[in-house]
Amino acid sequence: MTEPADRFAFGSLPDETGLPPGLPLDVRIPSDVRYIEGVVGVVARTCAALAFPARAVNLQVPVALTEALSNAILYGNGADTSKRVRIRALIDERALVMEVYDEGSGFDLTACLHDPTDPEQLEREDGRGLFLMTRLMDRVERFSDGGNVVRLTLHRS
Repeated sequence: MTEPADRFAFGSLPDETGLPPGLPLDVRIPSDVRYIEGVVGVVARTCAALAFPARAVNLQVPVALTEALSNAILYGNGADTSKRVRIRALIDERALVMEVYDEGSGFDLTACLHDPTDPEQLEREDGRGLFLMTRLMDRVERFSDGGNVVRLTLHRS
């Protein structure tokens, strides 16, 4: 079975689907947390305009994308404002796929996933963002593509 994330070719989707304007989104921002709210707002408003469920628009997408952007800015790029974070988002009739790129060397997604509610993990300060992303999105992946990329997929329900 082909997953939506596997089917997307970012450069060709609009012509194939006839999607309304607004997505795909392809934005580059400096590694500065002040830009997060604006990017998240654009994606959430676009999801709302494309009739995504309210829970996705008001909770899942904003929280997961905020966490992914924060990680890219603070950990991936070390908050170095000379470095950029790229955000790409695509939507079709079945799913929203967001990719967050940073200039970091990457990380082992599996090694970084832990349950912060586990009593043995309560004192750790890291890993909560990834935990939230995995709880709010249908799929979270990490790969390299000339930098570090986290892909978040949310299927329409």
